[in-house]
Amino acid sequence: MTRRIVTGHRQDGRSTVLMDGQATQVRQRHAGNASTLLWVTDETPADVSGGGDRAARDIGVPPPARGTIFRIAEFPPGSGGEVRDNESVLRDFGIGPDIARGAPPRHPAIHRTRSLDYVVVLEGEISLLLDDGEVTVKAGDVVIQQGTNHAWINRGNATCRLAMVFIDAQEPAALARQT
Repeated sequence: MTRRIVTGHRQDGRSTVLMDGQATQVRQRHAGNASTLLWVTDETPADVSGGGDRAARDIGVPPPARGTIFRIAEFPPGSGGEVRDNESVLRDFGIGPDIARGAPPRHPAIHRTRSLDYVVVLEGEISLLLDDGEVTVKAGDVVIQQGTNHAWINRGNATCRLAMVFIDAQEPAALARQT
């Protein structure tokens, strides 16, 4: 489990801890990986005036329109590479038809979100598949994805943990021209 500490303001404007405990919004995906939802915003600029637990909701992989998602994803060894059909992967991830599909996927797990993604490898290593090749990323590496087709496949023998921030974005110009 991931400990989550959320700060905010008291009535007098002083900073304080609003929440401190285990993040409980854990979702097990059909591919074998799991993700822990830490925070969601539905607007930009973000409303930071406090309120309730913005992660207490069911949401797919993409962020809300004009919003963000912060999660920790865990990929156990062998996850991500199962043979499934691409449409079931997209349904599992909550990726609707409103998101352009890009190039035909070279692997069934390839998907994309209409988002700018900041991904930090916290531990382990994982293969990032793209339309044209793949790269192995390891603990300490950072990936910045700009609405690209991709898949995460753990070919190693240890769990890989990723910290992920997704920010809603416009369709990439190359895909916008295709639709």
